[in-house]
Amino acid sequence: MSLLETARAWADADPHDGDRAEIQALVEAGDRAELERRFAGPLTFGTAGLRGPLRAGPAGMNAAVVTRAAAGLGRWLAGSGHDGGGVVIGFDARRRSDEFARVSAAVLTAQGFAVQVLPRPLPTPVLAYAVRHLGCAAGIMVTASHNPPDDNGYKVYLGDGAQLVPPADREIEAAIAAVGPAREVPTSDDWLTLGDDVEADYVAAVVRALEPDRVPAADRSALTVAYTAMHGVGSATTRSVFEAAGFAPPVSVAEQDEPDPAFPTVAFPNPEEPGAVDLLSALAARVDADVAIAEDPDADRCSVVCGGRQLTGDEVGGLLADWLLRRGVRGTYAASLVSGSLLHALAGAHGVRFAETPTGFKWIVRAGTDDEPLVFGYEEALGYAVAPDVVKDKDGISAALAVALLAAELEATGRTLTDRLDELAVEHGLFATGQLSVRVEDLSRIGAMTARLRSSPPARLLGREVTATDLLDETPAVDAVRLLGDGVRVVVRPSGTEPKLKAYLETVVPVHDDAGIIAARGRGADELDQLRAEVSAALGL
Repeated sequence: MSLLETARAWADADPHDGDRAEIQALVEAGDRAELERRFAGPLTFGTAGLRGPLRAGPAGMNAAVVTRAAAGLGRWLAGSGHDGGGVVIGFDARRRSDEFARVSAAVLTAQGFAVQVLPRPLPTPVLAYAVRHLGCAAGIMVTASHNPPDDNGYKVYLGDGAQLVPPADREIEAAIAAVGPAREVPTSDDWLTLGDDVEADYVAAVVRALEPDRVPAADRSALTVAYTAMHGVGSATTRSVFEAAGFAPPVSVAEQDEPDPAFPTVAFPNPEEPGAVDLLSALAARVDADVAIAEDPDADRCSVVCGGRQLTGDEVGGLLADWLLRRGVRGTYAASLVSGSLLHALAGAHGVRFAETPTGFKWIVRAGTDDEPLVFGYEEALGYAVAPDVVKDKDGISAALAVALLAAELEATGRTLTDRLDELAVEHGLFATGQLSVRVEDLSRIGAMTARLRSSPPARLLGREVTATDLLDETPAVDAVRLLGDGVRVVVRPSGTEPKLKAYLETVVPVHDDAGIIAARGRGADELDQLRAEVSAALGL
């Protein structure tokens, strides 16, 4: 079948008038280049489920793709012994998120599932919590998290409350591929719309898990927190959690507090991106905040600014792990392979189990054992699980509360988060981490760069011998290359959510005393710059 014939057939089967007209217009215009993009292949389950641009055709997020995804998921669930089970669906405030939630509900209801839909745009952690809380066989969250405004996505959780891992993801993809034309998929409107109880139960569970009463009430109420929801859906739920935990209401960035799918004040709605927390930092300075916290649009990530400096995900991960360890929380502490090594050092110092996992919280939340269950997990991309018994995924809201509790404890002794980082550096060395990120238009460039690195890896970095390991040869196989030497570590991998190649850089600098902190940080920054240059050369940039 020719490209034009394929496009016409897709349009004929598209249940959405606007999407169908979009493809028909491209066919009539003979726009082969755009049609080739739209029909390059179906979206696949990446690090965090389906994710792609809002556009008609199989390579975009649209009503037909969502219809077939829901139908395939339902068939797979039924074939896995969950026929007629419960499915809970949530959605954020991005364009068409509510529509895609309704489409999914209609398809799964027609298949005989007991479908419940959250009442309004809510954070991803609320949906992840709801799966187990409501005893469902699966959950769906319609969100593109921190992606650009024109994207949307579709996260799937199974009955254990965690995201998909192989082979379930590939089996569901096969079930989706077997679904017939989207227009012919049966639907039913007989689903249940939930009330506010699930969100309220989530709030109570988070507060109960983090035990705010261990911090004196006066210290909690005295803390000033600056906050931004980054035009997402986290504000109301975060405020409820802070109020229930005895904190004063966070002071919000007014321009970013309400959901807005255009994300007008940021180039990318991702706290990691340059400039994304500028308004938050300015607010923190104006109100003399003790700590400033940014959540991404679906509130599953959390970024922290303290003393005018945005902390890295590795720094926040180290701080939260140290806080839990000093509270006596024992079990498994886990981090993804691209995260820094400080957590490993902390776990060793406290005699608890450490686990390194592939990238993605779907792996991190499965890192515990029966004897040593997961009690904390993080990845450097600002994702933290401080209460994995509540949410088996990253959760920016519970992490925000944990950061506030730690900041209040430190403030009571005249210290800050950065002071505690300095103390950890003296105890364990300064673990300086950073990134080299290469965004591409042509995805083939990513394959070419990684092939070059695999065939000719550098023998030395920072003047030290390094050993290259192709993690495709490990179990489970991971599309990444690790370069490891004495006090130097680099992991290079394609992004699972964006058209990027990422190199995760780390150097460990000894710190002999308090007076050496400034010098160590300067040396760490210089060595990260040198690593960027050396890795860039190794990638042929």
